[in-house]
Amino acid sequence: MVCIVLEVTCSLVAWLFLYTCFCYWNKHRSSEWSCRLVTLLHGVIVTCLSGYVALSDGPWPLSHAGSPNTSLQIHVLSLTLGYFIFDLGWCLYFQTEGVLMLFHHTLSICGMIMVLGLGKSATEVNAVVFVSEITNPLLQTRWFLREMGCYHTLLGEVVDFFFVFLFLVLRIGVGALILYAMVTSPDPSWLLKAGGLAMYIVSLGFMVEICRFVRRKMMKKYHSWTSLRSKNAPVKTNGHLRAP
Repeated sequence: MVCIVLEVTCSLVAWLFLYTCFCYWNKHRSSEWSCRLVTLLHGVIVTCLSGYVALSDGPWPLSHAGSPNTSLQIHVLSLTLGYFIFDLGWCLYFQTEGVLMLFHHTLSICGMIMVLGLGKSATEVNAVVFVSEITNPLLQTRWFLREMGCYHTLLGEVVDFFFVFLFLVLRIGVGALILYAMVTSPDPSWLLKAGGLAMYIVSLGFMVEICRFVRRKMMKKYHSWTSLRSKNAPVKTNGHLRAP
């Protein structure tokens, strides 16, 4: 257990050091810019690692929920736990996030601490990390595109599409399968099952926000299209068509 605490501490110090470096290298940028660079890097690294653990190294999360932690699972969760502690502290200090995101981070930290302390259930928690973090690089890319004035481009449209698609398919769809496997298995702790259910409810809250975003975006496109169509439509004058 001491080794795990040390590993999480080293992870936290590493993310803090990386953030400090980004702040130094980007003095003309805001603190949020540097923090989101850290978040982007974490998302890419942890998505690759947790994806490898869940899909290749094993065990399979849908059939082995509550199984003993492997060394690789411990390393991945220690790495991401250190990041979540850093990010929660940053969000609280700069007061940039709402209640839902703070609750998400708190649940994530408590869940990972519990799993590392119990020595089991890292299999399903690692899978949750994978389906949750896979959309994070796209989310951060959207923010950077906005900051650089490149969001309203084809690239912005592609990023938005894949962000929404992956969120609905993996975080909501596959996340439901992971939750079902966790709840129906007798091995995971009941407290972890409750935490998993709470985390899924948080994901549903994020889904509602995303659906509202998609609706607003589609309405803007529809109004833009109808406005353009009305401008290009021929005008009638005394029963005759007049060229626009």
